[in-house]
Amino acid sequence: MTRAVVVDDSHFMRTVISDVLESGGIDVVARATNGKEAVEVVAETEPDVVTMDVEMPTMNGIEAVEEIMETTPTPVLMLSAHTEDGAKATFEALERGAIDVLAKPGGEVSTRISAHKDDLIEKVRSVARADVSVSAPDITTAVPDAPEESYAENATVVIGASTGGPRVVESVLAGLPRSAELRILIVQHMPDSFTARFAKRLDDRTDYDVREAADGDRIGSGQALVARGDHHMEVSNYAKGRLRVRLTQDEARHGVRPAIDVTMESAATTISDPLTAVVLTGMGADGAVGVEAIKNAGGKTIAQDEATCSVFGIPARAIETGCVDEVLPADDVASGILSAVRKPT
Repeated sequence: MTRAVVVDDSHFMRTVISDVLESGGIDVVARATNGKEAVEVVAETEPDVVTMDVEMPTMNGIEAVEEIMETTPTPVLMLSAHTEDGAKATFEALERGAIDVLAKPGGEVSTRISAHKDDLIEKVRSVARADVSVSAPDITTAVPDAPEESYAENATVVIGASTGGPRVVESVLAGLPRSAELRILIVQHMPDSFTARFAKRLDDRTDYDVREAADGDRIGSGQALVARGDHHMEVSNYAKGRLRVRLTQDEARHGVRPAIDVTMESAATTISDPLTAVVLTGMGADGAVGVEAIKNAGGKTIAQDEATCSVFGIPARAIETGCVDEVLPADDVASGILSAVRKPT
């Protein structure tokens, strides 16, 4: 049985979250009212997973995550409000070692989380499986350009990730020089209130112009789109090196929206120029069908290796298709993409 610690400064929320988890067969072994208490009870109980509020007195969730990772490394799921400040704080927590995020429906204190109990239970179980011994990828904000390299014209890269993905996606983009002139589509399983902040973070920290996708958006060389939360992102048109996307709220696939498969399959059908599929850490099978579609369309395919994945689910299912060309550590994925799009000498 999965053993959890619930951390929230609201007695009401601690009770609601605990009741939801216990109804799903998760054993709540302790509760804490702030980050300082959380550090202590995690050390005492050694749970499989922690649900962590962001804003708390004495010690906030960000500080608590950092302390837990230093003293008793444990998978942490951040529960954050649907706000700009909440999203910003959550990414700080992810940077310090938290595994994933779930938005609190209805705000900091709300009964509405009970209506999303299946999502919470599934997310807690997924995060509990994460390997916290995996080192964070090497993220650099300054990538030396490589003008001497020659890359294929009009190449597109589709990147898919889930649990543990944000830091890896950031490291991959940070390793891609602008001179490669790639068009990049990113599907990260993430609540809809966080994808805009994720896109801004990537835009600030990489050489690429990154934004959250809007329906009908076009991108060309040196640009990237992040699929908007709760929307599938389809490649609807491709001409003269520029691609257009369509956002839909069609039925979820693999229980998720956006789905990696939707973007990859539509890219395989629509894009005639060089195409590369990349699947990174995450739970589930989303991306396997998409990788197969891109491989069958003549594209290149890359999967992150097990040793560097927080959760080796998505890459494993893709590898099982027999359609993955390379299996690489997180720090080598960017180099693998560049090799895939480099012109033969």
